[in-house]
Amino acid sequence: MAMVQPVRAADRLSASEVDDVLALAAAASAADGVYPLSEDAVLRLHGAGSHLLSYAGDRLAGYAVLADGSGELVVHPRFRRSGHGTALLAAAGSGPLAFWAHGDDPGASAFATRNGFRRARVLWQMRRSLLEPLPDIPFPDGITVRAFRPGSDEQAWLDINARAFAHHPEQGRWTLDDLRARENEPWFDAAGFLLAVASDGSLAGFHWTKVHPASPPDPALGEIYVLGVDPDGHRRGLGAALSVAGLRHLAAAGLTVSNLYVDESNEGAVKLYHGLGFQVHKTDISYQRP
Repeated sequence: MAMVQPVRAADRLSASEVDDVLALAAAASAADGVYPLSEDAVLRLHGAGSHLLSYAGDRLAGYAVLADGSGELVVHPRFRRSGHGTALLAAAGSGPLAFWAHGDDPGASAFATRNGFRRARVLWQMRRSLLEPLPDIPFPDGITVRAFRPGSDEQAWLDINARAFAHHPEQGRWTLDDLRARENEPWFDAAGFLLAVASDGSLAGFHWTKVHPASPPDPALGEIYVLGVDPDGHRRGLGAALSVAGLRHLAAAGLTVSNLYVDESNEGAVKLYHGLGFQVHKTDISYQRP
């Protein structure tokens, strides 16, 4: 097997390097049964960022991406246990750092522990059938629901998103560039981006849905992509009503399964989703080094 070469750092990837990273991720997904990169990491492949690439000869053997002290790392199944993961961690530098592992894999846990990382955060993917009946949950008085209007609603949505996720390490820090990047994605559908509007015209909450094409063995999935309620609104039941409204939209579009991501520690959200019939399907782990 080819020797591990020095890790190459890049601020931007070439088109061929992006293809190589996606091919590596696909190989890891086929071997592990879970895709190794988040949506945000895939979006970063096409822009400026902190990219680390580890090679075995002329083959891309490992890849890591870093942003704001957190990252994701994947090694090609063919080149595991050959030093590429360790080399990528070394290239990422010393000090506080967090890496996501998609899927609660014992191998990832052992690798993290061996390199001084501890299990610090648990993210659940939950699913429910959309063929099962949904409860009837009315909206609070004074609330109307309409679709997001691109080119008009961005700043109002960013403001309520920041308030709703003030303590969330990723979601609460979204910028206009983050939002517009997703508006430019092929999956974006304003009709499935529901806004709850108060009688004074302000936003009280939102439910942004997303449709994932079928990817065997998974069917097409209708995701509760982001759900938020203004914490200053004091409108009891709005989150549940928005959840059901979005799920009905997905069911009407022909989707049969819905999914979502939620922190295990978010007791209120977990209780809401369990009450709506969602069950844990998959677990992602954030490993952190102090």
